[in-house]
Amino acid sequence: MPRIAIIGGSGVYDPRLLENIREEIIRTPYGEVKVKIGEYKGEEIVFMPRHGEKHSVPPHKINYRANIWGLYELGVERILATSAVGSLNENMKPGDFVVLDQLIDFTKNRVYTFYDGEESPHDRKFVAHVDFTEPYCPELRNAIIRAAKELRFPYHPKGTYACMEGPRFETKAEIRMLKILGADVVGMTQVPEAILARELEMCYSSVAIVTNFAAGISPTKLTHTEVVELMAKKSEEIKLLLMKAIEYIPRERRCGCKDALKGATGD
Repeated sequence: MPRIAIIGGSGVYDPRLLENIREEIIRTPYGEVKVKIGEYKGEEIVFMPRHGEKHSVPPHKINYRANIWGLYELGVERILATSAVGSLNENMKPGDFVVLDQLIDFTKNRVYTFYDGEESPHDRKFVAHVDFTEPYCPELRNAIIRAAKELRFPYHPKGTYACMEGPRFETKAEIRMLKILGADVVGMTQVPEAILARELEMCYSSVAIVTNFAAGISPTKLTHTEVVELMAKKSEEIKLLLMKAIEYIPRERRCGCKDALKGATGD
């Protein structure tokens, strides 16, 4: 049973560093999910391309609940994710890795929970209010930081992610607002992905890859082409970073993620 999954964001569509890869379809209460499962140094790893294998699903249309529930059904306890981001912080330059530690949610039309009370399409028919003070698992963050240090990749050990609805890029005024509020980078996919993982008591952490400076900071027009091109250049580094981080993930979970539902349901 695989305990670790990788969710690949923009530009990370295949698990080429894994061996003995097989494809599997998981049926969930929210729809079907297709993943690939392979091995890395004797460890079974699940790989899921967030946007589909050919970037066919925009961020606001991703079936986040099916994705996370599908990984849960497989027995996954730890999720490492990647995210392409624009930078609001002049110190975080294109090509840098950012190990996210906080996020701000500005999405509008997404489904944020598994716990819809009596309307839940599964056996968890209750309401839950999970603590989200620290949205990213500290043990996974430490693993990524250790890996980045060892590989000598340009990285930042902390960063606040602002999640926007998309699929358009932001206005100059929006970026100015986000910067005032303390955001370092901006993207479109961390919410509700990180929230849903916490609701199922799964460890979740994301490494962001800066692809460009955000609107009003970048001297040129923002394009998805530049995102794809930079991610292609960084793709091998991203895979090496994730694989090295997997080596540093503790076998036993000692973080609070595994107890997220304690005190969250009123029981």
